Amino acid sequence: MFLEFYGFREQPFGVTPDPRFLYLSPAHREALASLYYGIESGRGFLALIAKPGMGKTTLLFHLLEKFRHNARTAFLFQTQCSSREFMRFLLAELGVESHDQDFVRMHEEFNKMLLQEARAGRRFIIVVDEAQNLDASVLETVRLLSDFETPRAKLLQIILAGQPELADKLASRHMAQLRQRVSLLNRLSPLSIEETRKYIDHRLRVAGYTGAPLFTPDALVAVARFTEGIPRNINNFCFNVLSLSCALRQKVADLALVEEVINDLDINQHVTEVAPARPLDFQELASMMGGNPSQARMATPPLSADRIDSLTPAEARAYMQQLSGQLKDWQHGADRPAAHRSSARIKRD
Repeated sequence: MFLEFYGFREQPFGVTPDPRFLYLSPAHREALASLYYGIESGRGFLALIAKPGMGKTTLLFHLLEKFRHNARTAFLFQTQCSSREFMRFLLAELGVESHDQDFVRMHEEFNKMLLQEARAGRRFIIVVDEAQNLDASVLETVRLLSDFETPRAKLLQIILAGQPELADKLASRHMAQLRQRVSLLNRLSPLSIEETRKYIDHRLRVAGYTGAPLFTPDALVAVARFTEGIPRNINNFCFNVLSLSCALRQKVADLALVEEVINDLDINQHVTEVAPARPLDFQELASMMGGNPSQARMATPPLSADRIDSLTPAEARAYMQQLSGQLKDWQHGADRPAAHRSSARIKRD
């Protein structure tokens, strides 16, 4: 129904790194050109730094697609590992089983593959994503891989991609040797309001949409500000907006609808705000608990059925936690007199 309502061929705001949906902002275009040039000129080590959700993985898939016919490539995601595990993951990505091999044997196997590709006139490219998670010892293993070279050219091109913490690691004094080998370092910056508009239009167009704008201008400004220009945030937010718009049978998302979604997705607001309601009937509740109504504290008032239906999950959890604590207090109050009476009977006996 969602796709039919808007006339999409596919979901425009998916969460997978599909290169077809890659929007090249000025920063993305510059980074892509720099990485491409670095590989073409055999610079060895390259780096790409970006906040989470900026689309670096999508950009890297797009880059590797350009070398699909003349390079052997490996894309590694498993970065919380030891040096031996890293080599095993690398060889597995290249189609070589290495479970029973020691570190030296795996190194030799990799070196053999490098030489074979070099003799065939093909490049060898390794992309390490989320590289900020690599331990110093594993980064040193990665650095040693770049020692494979001939007097005239590097046999291996390595791209380290990661979050800003990767830049901090490379800047540390312990990483001086690796840092010196990084020829090009590129960064991706958040999208501006205008770039956010172009990003949304681009994804809608790729998904097959050809109609009028689905967001009013002031709604787009609100989207850009709430998502902070981060593509992944934009995808998730626009999916929520269009889902609500579809449910309301409203073709164009205006500012009011966008603000409603912002209110629904504002986690801090849901955690801290629980609306009050009418006073609780402590007489009835204390009677059900077998306690004394005079001991019941006026703490958490109950909610009407209409109000309960409108609670968000976070509000409901907070409300139930308060009620749970209150019920325990009432139960303790009911148990204390009974315990006192039991103790008195034992003494009389």
